[in-house]
Amino acid sequence: MARDVYEIGQIPPLGEVPRRMYAQVIRPERFGDPRDAFQIEVIDTPRPGRGDALVLVMAAGINYNNVWAAKGIPVDVTKVHARFGEPDDFHIGGSDASGIVYAVGEGVANVKVGDQVVVHCGQWDPDDPVIKAGTDPGFAPSYRIWGYESNWGSFAQFTKVQSHQCLPKAPHLTWEAAAAPTLVGATAYRMLLGWPPHTVQDGDTVLVWGGAGGLGSMAIQIVREFGGKPVAVVSSDDKAEFCMKLGAVGCVNRKDFSHWGVPPHWTDVDEYDEWFQGAKAFGKALWGALGEKRSPRIVFEHPGEDTVPTSIFVCDTGGMVVICAGTTGYNAVADLRYLWMRQKRLQGSHFANDEQSAAFNQLVVDGKIDPCLAKTFGFDEIGLAHQLMSENKHPEGNMAALVSAPRPGLTELS
Repeated sequence: MARDVYEIGQIPPLGEVPRRMYAQVIRPERFGDPRDAFQIEVIDTPRPGRGDALVLVMAAGINYNNVWAAKGIPVDVTKVHARFGEPDDFHIGGSDASGIVYAVGEGVANVKVGDQVVVHCGQWDPDDPVIKAGTDPGFAPSYRIWGYESNWGSFAQFTKVQSHQCLPKAPHLTWEAAAAPTLVGATAYRMLLGWPPHTVQDGDTVLVWGGAGGLGSMAIQIVREFGGKPVAVVSSDDKAEFCMKLGAVGCVNRKDFSHWGVPPHWTDVDEYDEWFQGAKAFGKALWGALGEKRSPRIVFEHPGEDTVPTSIFVCDTGGMVVICAGTTGYNAVADLRYLWMRQKRLQGSHFANDEQSAAFNQLVVDGKIDPCLAKTFGFDEIGLAHQLMSENKHPEGNMAALVSAPRPGLTELS
């Protein structure tokens, strides 16, 4: 008979699902700083439904989306859960995991109890007409991000996922390293290879904003693996060194420039000219970092408001600016003359589909992508990890937290 609950770090016998579990829980009444919003609670363990898998979480990746969840902005995620028939009085975040399948629901054939997996964060309704028509799931109304827009994320001893989210864990990686890269890596993979004809080709220059961060560190390596020439934007010399070790051909320090943000209106001739000179100087610095006078065919964007105007300006004629976030804000204003006259493309991109997630994961399994795990936290430190991220005090690369893994450094159960 299954125990009521296991302590953190205790691993139940394979296939034994306790009635209750420990979880790092966010509730609407605690919205605010992540260090306070996350609190450990004991709650009922979810049970897998049709097409679901229940995974014992060994380690969980840390991403910025649950900084937003903790603060309750720009949306109250618990209200989003309600639309999917999930509990709406609490949120269990976490959109990256490594772990072991402990139970499966009806109709699951791709994984079985005992499989060691990582979990990608794309979920959707298999009965969605868009999905049934064979369209990319990312365009379906039911598409959502597990552990943010849906409940039962990886910051708990057990997570309930759709079985298609499960991918093979790289055997050579520790649980914490395996948990770290999938969300950012699959996102970067779709951005760089999912929007033909603007896919990374041999010799392409690619400008990567935030090269030392989770997204950027994955993008640099993907560009490198496909023969491109990544130029990273960083904020310090040590971050530049980190990017160069990953395969960047050069770096630009954004702190050498001050023209960031929404540009002045074009009718304000003097102010606009000052912004324009700043954008031109950034473009020249990019050429200097690359070692040749060639503009980027692809600009890998995620800061948004502060940088999109410059990204569109420096992008090559016929090139693409592809964006997946707006970490500096959402109101991006650009001089459209450089968009239409030079026939550039501004493309939105949101996570990935199964095929893209699997392709990225295979690069990890093959040892071609380093997860760039910078720091590992304990289960009780998940709020702290998000607080550091909120204050931009986190290290370069990715972060993870141990959940059921009893100690760092393990690639198997012991």
